[in-house]
Amino acid sequence: MANYLQQFKLPDPFVFHRGGTISNAMLAYETWGALNDDQSNAILLLTGLSADSHAASHGPKDTAGWWEFMIGPGKAIDTNQWFVICASSLGSCKGSTGPCSPNPKTNQPYRFDFPDLTIEDIAHSTVLLCQSLGIQQLHTVIGPSMGGMTALALVLNHPGYTRHLIHLASGMASPPFSTAIRSLQREAILKDVNFNEGHYSADAWPEEGMKFARKIGMLSYRSAKEWDERFPRSLKKVPNQAFGTEFPVESYLEHHANQFIHKFDPISYLYLSRSMDWFNGNGYAKSGENPLKDKGLVSALVVGAHTDLLFPVHLQKELHALLLSSDSESELVIVDSIQGHDAFLVDKTTFTELVGRRLNQTMGSVCN
Repeated sequence: MANYLQQFKLPDPFVFHRGGTISNAMLAYETWGALNDDQSNAILLLTGLSADSHAASHGPKDTAGWWEFMIGPGKAIDTNQWFVICASSLGSCKGSTGPCSPNPKTNQPYRFDFPDLTIEDIAHSTVLLCQSLGIQQLHTVIGPSMGGMTALALVLNHPGYTRHLIHLASGMASPPFSTAIRSLQREAILKDVNFNEGHYSADAWPEEGMKFARKIGMLSYRSAKEWDERFPRSLKKVPNQAFGTEFPVESYLEHHANQFIHKFDPISYLYLSRSMDWFNGNGYAKSGENPLKDKGLVSALVVGAHTDLLFPVHLQKELHALLLSSDSESELVIVDSIQGHDAFLVDKTTFTELVGRRLNQTMGSVCN
């Protein structure tokens, strides 16, 4: 099977937004489609916290990606028309340099010696990647969840680098409830006896901490309305087990937690989670001015869901208002999807229509 994963070496040293540097840092990335002659058809896709660069397959023999229904020939992000770039976030454990990567000074994992990671660092590293591909300006940046914050950091810190924005299930900053959820997740990981101040191993993995963190996350990713429809209240019989798994919803949480715990590095989870809570797009405002003023953004599509607990609709309304007052053309859509925060991953019909329509509307700014 062909390997479509590529690597980009970041400048040496790479300087972090809050201070600190790393050397020999890499971004793992994938691309789909072809860049046209004047590089006007480039789309940068930014990921959520736990996603990687494999957003879609590259052919019938390749594995499906996390946004498989959205990207490909004839799909909403039509790779016959668009050149799509997606990188695993800096700081993750999905091929890009992060806390579990070897520190070239010690040949041991960075662990907590990794510099403080911010959303701005993730945005800056992806801009450097795009520039290395010869892209002087993006047509569109697309960001769901954490990727929406990263997209805003790109707009704020690299004015004019993208003409259009598609912003999904995110906001200018995390609301207190969202921060509280992530705080509990971090606490669960840190208090696992096997975490051992970051010196865990494959044989002594902080399984319980990661499991509880994932379960807490699952509670916030979907909506109570959806769970009412999916999970009956029928009891399961659990012989000889006090307070065991008795309800279908408990089995659901247990299954998804067990699938996740060995697929993501615990310290990477801590760093990326904290970067979301640190980000404050409104903090870029000067003297009460709109932080998005004069950032060169032509248009934006801002999408939220009525059932999203992590990034409720008042955040999308706030962003939409800021975009309008910054003289960007902005469209706000609040969908009725029952899948909560994860609707952009699950409600295929709604989100393919929205993304595909927006890209078609902006196609006139692409030169063939």
